[in-house]
Amino acid sequence: MGTLKPTFDLLDAIPMGICLIDTSKRVVFMNRALEGLSGWDRSRVQGLKCFNILRQKACFGECPLDQQGEDLKEVCFESDTISFFRKRIPLRVTFSPILGERGEVVGYIECVEDLRHSIGKSAQWDRSYRFGNIIGKSPGMENIFRLLPLVADTDSPVLITGETGTGKDLLAEAIHMASPRSKGPFVKVNCGAVPDTLLESELFGHEKGAFTGAVEAKPGRFRLAHNGTLYLTEIGDLPLPLQVKLLTFLDDKVIYPLGGSKGFKANVRIIAATHRDLEGMAKEGRFRQDLLYRLNVLRLHLPPLRERGEDLKLLVDYFVKHLSLKARKGIKGLSNEAWDILRSYEFPGNVRELRNIIEYAVTICDGPTISPSHLPTYLLEGKREEPGAPQIVASQMLERVQGSNNWTEMEKVMILEALLKAKGKKSKAAELLGWGRSTLWRKMKEYGI
Repeated sequence: MGTLKPTFDLLDAIPMGICLIDTSKRVVFMNRALEGLSGWDRSRVQGLKCFNILRQKACFGECPLDQQGEDLKEVCFESDTISFFRKRIPLRVTFSPILGERGEVVGYIECVEDLRHSIGKSAQWDRSYRFGNIIGKSPGMENIFRLLPLVADTDSPVLITGETGTGKDLLAEAIHMASPRSKGPFVKVNCGAVPDTLLESELFGHEKGAFTGAVEAKPGRFRLAHNGTLYLTEIGDLPLPLQVKLLTFLDDKVIYPLGGSKGFKANVRIIAATHRDLEGMAKEGRFRQDLLYRLNVLRLHLPPLRERGEDLKLLVDYFVKHLSLKARKGIKGLSNEAWDILRSYEFPGNVRELRNIIEYAVTICDGPTISPSHLPTYLLEGKREEPGAPQIVASQMLERVQGSNNWTEMEKVMILEALLKAKGKKSKAAELLGWGRSTLWRKMKEYGI
């Protein structure tokens, strides 16, 4: 950063936001105009990653520096930023390299122009908020968004809590993508989906001949996540012996594969998630208290959808637009009656259940507006139906698409209805349909569910 020494007083006099960034994407200087626009105290941002401060849409997958590298020429594009005060601000951004005496790139200058005056107050910019794939503007979500850049910029373990379907996987991925590890692997392991007898090998790997059937060595998820992030979802289902091994890794950062005597120092950040009460489990002896302390360094709690107020409309509008475009339909929104039904529902399956409801409605809707007749039957009856025999459930699903000659659409509706009844649990949905789990997963992938 020593080669970046412009006359800062001159940059402060320019009535346009200006940020100087070094070659490691860390902020060197922010002028007063950008301080006022972003809401960040410039005395506190020096040395932080630029995407944690500027927080533009382009930072996630469209950064000019990532796309063009050292060959970057001056580029100009329209983007947006999320200010310190949680406001979405439309911008015009000009991004240019700064060259040293020998023509080498020593940093970058980003000039930012506020476009709110040209868009108007009725624009969508100030009505919604999106960070990566997470959408919301309720107080609980604003608190998450405020903490997320700070959490992402560290290497400490993170514990994400929240009910099933609240978006813990999306939040874990957003933390990874906003972190210095974003170019490294993001490896996910569901601790409750792998049998206990295989989970140790799945996580830590094994050497050839370590046990019967180990015909070749396996690296394990820790090793695959080297220089990246390992996301352990349903951490409450991790068996006690493996909790000890995880605690050991958090202390010394070394993994030992089954049957091996040589350790591997893995540069891995741990993000864990659960919908369980880990404190209660620790008191009952089902979860190690010391592991809870180590995982609980940084804790983010995702509120349930019923506590997110106006976020319901944001999410419904987004899902309708996204899913109707995917289905090549011109659906504009929901009728007032359909809205009343959704507002009165508590969504025990949270955002995941809401998405399944909207996808189901979009699939069977043949007009511009989703009406109550397009919603799942359990919403219309005011209570969730109890799962019945697979053949009875299947026949009820088929009644919803009677008259259709398209078996693909009929089967897709069957799958969606089963997922809704099972609160998003694929194993239970497969049981309702009378299928094997692998059959359900294959068909979900085939239909893009």
